[in-house]
Amino acid sequence: MKVEFAPINVPLKRRIQTVAVLQWIFSFLLLGQFCCGFFVILILGNFWFLAVLYLLWLYLDWETPCAGGRRSQWVRSWTVWKYFREYFPIHLIKTSDLNPNHNYLLGFHPHGVLVAGAFGNFCTGMVSASKESVSYVLNNEGGGHASIIVIGGAEESLNAHPGSLTLNILKRKGFIKMALKHGAHLVPVFSFGENELFKQVANPKGSWLRNIQEKMQKIMGFALPLFHARGVFQYSFGLIPYRQPIHTVVGSPIPVKRSLNPTTEEIDELHALYLQKLRQLFEEHKRNYGIPEHKSLIFE
Repeated sequence: MKVEFAPINVPLKRRIQTVAVLQWIFSFLLLGQFCCGFFVILILGNFWFLAVLYLLWLYLDWETPCAGGRRSQWVRSWTVWKYFREYFPIHLIKTSDLNPNHNYLLGFHPHGVLVAGAFGNFCTGMVSASKESVSYVLNNEGGGHASIIVIGGAEESLNAHPGSLTLNILKRKGFIKMALKHGAHLVPVFSFGENELFKQVANPKGSWLRNIQEKMQKIMGFALPLFHARGVFQYSFGLIPYRQPIHTVVGSPIPVKRSLNPTTEEIDELHALYLQKLRQLFEEHKRNYGIPEHKSLIFE
């Protein structure tokens, strides 16, 4: 394999952008393992009391991720996020105003490998993806709150090949039920370019690799796509995403009338309407972002 190295005279700004994305990749893939390893070192070393204090804090703080989380304006204002967005770059396209008197549930598509578009555009604070957590966010009587859910979840990341338009959504109706229970307006969101950031080892359905990935997902709760892209100083291999623009288009809200105990018919009807609006959003904007006219979304 021929390795294509990056030129020496790359502008400093682009180097900083690459470092910003590198730290994001590290945080996404390895930060949890790093912290667990550090915790074990504390337990086994002379600073075991720090680990005990952390366990006490963890116990007392256990419910916070399901109660709105803990946003830090300081972390949100870090310059590193500006360079992160500029690396691809990431763009947010709004097609309609959202009335601040309502609460909203935004469905983000597609998952991609690492949901870079959702992180760059919407990550003003992270909370648990549990039903209790989403309910807490949407249970604001005064409105003005929004929850963003990547509908396809881990399973959809296994379809995140360049050019793929397959969405895992036909059986995913929990977010519809949640919107109905809280009267939260639904907003379809499609991120053009999300699946172009990485290449993935071929894993068609029915292949031995896909079967292993699906079994591992059921065991661990998250998928393991075998992806690759570029490196820091060369463009031929590595885990840093390609510099491909991401255009995240936010559709118009779908009004939802509150139903504390929604029926199956109500859920199915709203789900069908959501699919219709999502497809309409894609069709109206696909030609702006290089999608051939004959290509359309595939719902699974």
